[in-house]
Amino acid sequence: MTRDLIGYGGEWPDLRWPNGARLAVSVVVNLEEGAEQQVGDGDPQSERMGEVMSVVPPGVRDMGQEQIFAYGTRAGLWRMLEALDRHAIPATFLMCGRAVQRAPALAGAVAAAGHEAAVHGWLWRPHADYTSREAEAADLARCAETIGAATGQRPEGFFCRGAESRWTRGLLEEQGFTYTSNAFDDDLPYRDPAHPGLVVVPYALDTNDMKFFHPNGFVRAGEMVEYVSDALDVLLAEAERGRPRLLNIGYHLRIAGRPGRFRAFEGVLEQLAALRDRLWLARRAEIARAFAVAVLPGG
Repeated sequence: MTRDLIGYGGEWPDLRWPNGARLAVSVVVNLEEGAEQQVGDGDPQSERMGEVMSVVPPGVRDMGQEQIFAYGTRAGLWRMLEALDRHAIPATFLMCGRAVQRAPALAGAVAAAGHEAAVHGWLWRPHADYTSREAEAADLARCAETIGAATGQRPEGFFCRGAESRWTRGLLEEQGFTYTSNAFDDDLPYRDPAHPGLVVVPYALDTNDMKFFHPNGFVRAGEMVEYVSDALDVLLAEAERGRPRLLNIGYHLRIAGRPGRFRAFEGVLEQLAALRDRLWLARRAEIARAFAVAVLPGG
């Protein structure tokens, strides 16, 4: 794959989103719990990153880490679903296949609340780890099938931890996906010329609660709210100057679902609700389809 360091080159399409706004906002919630690697689940190693770095020796079951993840689905999910409903904010839930397989009723509750279910890999792992095209294709297919059975939705989108493999985008095209989100390089969707059947809907790791788990990131919940507010201010100003934009805001059930960090979720939802008439709040599949209709036919 040749790196594209130019993108739109400062010449953005004359795009308005379906409600007439220039700025689209995508709220993303990651449902990974039960799909992280755990020795207790038969995986060769346990996930090291959580509230603290695990001190359990490699190859030994880490029940503490299992419980840190389980908090997300046992408690965080319901707190976050209720807030999304109260503020009438649509979201895309990135779902790992094994997580859905183990708790299909939870994925069903997400879909019943009106949110999009997208593929986040079978396991919470980089797809760059795959050593064969066939293995990755099989995991993509069973992930989509498992999510579809639990939610009644055929997933249209994909995003994995870390990075795609060299086969991922071709496989997504073959399996009928609408978009991929493994891209951090733009403020607007675009087309990958090598894979014209897909819309690339970029994601972001700065406006993301995972930074609570990194030493150069957020500490207090209000810090994320302020950071997202600054991003909204900049992108709204650019939108008012005629430049179409997309803002991605990412959350995790076990991170922002905790009471001490929940304000990082609800405070942002409050801002988005207050700005509703200046934004297009949409699920990622809707963003991909709207972009394809408005921009891609003309190249």
